[in-house]
Amino acid sequence: MACAMMLMLAIVPGTARAQGKGWNEPYVPTIWVDPDGCEHWVMDDGAEGYMTPHVTREGIPVCRRGNVCGVMPSDQFFATDSYAISAANKQRLADFFRQANATSYIIVGHTDSRASDAYNMRLSYNRANSVAKVANSVGARIADVRGYGERMPAEPNTTVAGMAANRRVEIICIR
Repeated sequence: MACAMMLMLAIVPGTARAQGKGWNEPYVPTIWVDPDGCEHWVMDDGAEGYMTPHVTREGIPVCRRGNVCGVMPSDQFFATDSYAISAANKQRLADFFRQANATSYIIVGHTDSRASDAYNMRLSYNRANSVAKVANSVGARIADVRGYGERMPAEPNTTVAGMAANRRVEIICIR
């Protein structure tokens, strides 16, 4: 067990001690889920590892399967420059989360490239967060909320159709 634990540990730069925080600071562990379904943890002293105890013979973690189970075209769910969801669309989303039958979800927002990078990052995160709030309202477990702005386009931003395809919120189901 100690050998397996040593394989899973790594040092993360920028830890609490490296940033000059003292021992009296509150301990805040962090957990996140990658899109491939692997849950990671990091402690404030820089130790990092996988949450899963299941590994292959080579010591590689066996993670849950995650796949995109829903894509919301932003043009249908949000007004331009807005992250508010209408009551009818909130109901559609609530129904989706009740029926999706996943262990948890990762909500990821995207935009086209028409605004600045900083604006698009904020808008995509706010839209993903609006979807996550609807999921939380029906008891769905949200593992992570991310906003990628224009950084992960589904289509080139050179055409109207391409830009429309890039304005989306993806729901990744972790099973």
